[in-house]
Amino acid sequence: MTVHSILIIANVGKPGARTTSNEIEQVCGEMGISTRTFQYEGVAHDLPGADGYDLAITLGGDGTVLFASRVLAGHGVPILPVNLGEFGFISEVGRQEWRQAFQAYLNGEIGVGSRLVVDVTLHRDGREICSFRGLNDAVISAGGISRMVQLAVDLSDQSLGIYRSDGVIVSTPTGSTAYSAAAGGPILHPEMDALILNPICPFTLSHRPIVLPPDEKVRITVIPHQRTDVALTVDGQSLTQLEEGDSITVCAAAERARIVRSDRRTFYEVLRSKLNWSGGPA
Repeated sequence: MTVHSILIIANVGKPGARTTSNEIEQVCGEMGISTRTFQYEGVAHDLPGADGYDLAITLGGDGTVLFASRVLAGHGVPILPVNLGEFGFISEVGRQEWRQAFQAYLNGEIGVGSRLVVDVTLHRDGREICSFRGLNDAVISAGGISRMVQLAVDLSDQSLGIYRSDGVIVSTPTGSTAYSAAAGGPILHPEMDALILNPICPFTLSHRPIVLPPDEKVRITVIPHQRTDVALTVDGQSLTQLEEGDSITVCAAAERARIVRSDRRTFYEVLRSKLNWSGGPA
């Protein structure tokens, strides 16, 4: 694998981020690979200049990967996630393992997985107000005190009816281990092509999670006379207050997030560990 230029995205609020970033810069410099480092603390919203890189290395947790995926999905840049805390569902390479994983990638020993991301568009009074991109999910839910919301849900041109619930999640396979799983949704392999429509604590118990094909378009409308504020959240990082009559469309983006696969541990090993599955010796 030929790599000439690397973008390092570091959440410096994480212990060890600056040190690891310096290590990567030094090692790459010795190999004749140019680097540029983007540092942020907490939640990042924008990355100036994402073109011209052969690889991105993220330093942080799953949140850092979510940010990088939203920014880089349209640029085709592979992302090597390095976790600086507990292993995440996305970032499976530990801080002490980045050199081995990086070298394995350069040697062609590990590949790059393609992951579905969603485009989320908000329309108000017939006009597009804003749009977002997410690797995990889009959530429409009560924005204030815990009260039920009423949302009209349509798939393409087919109505599914009114959902009376705490909200609705539209999740990607990557996001199936996040909020959707906590709300009782199915867990999908992160490289599958599918969407999950998952009501949060529905009043009507027959409203169950649905796995949809990737070409389906989900439209969720905030119907009038809500008893609480309603908000849209994308990847848990972008929050937008909604108004009655607003329509949110969620569909698979044309571009994909490219995540370097780990040779340290598989998705199933992380799943078993994070969810404390047992039943016998590993």
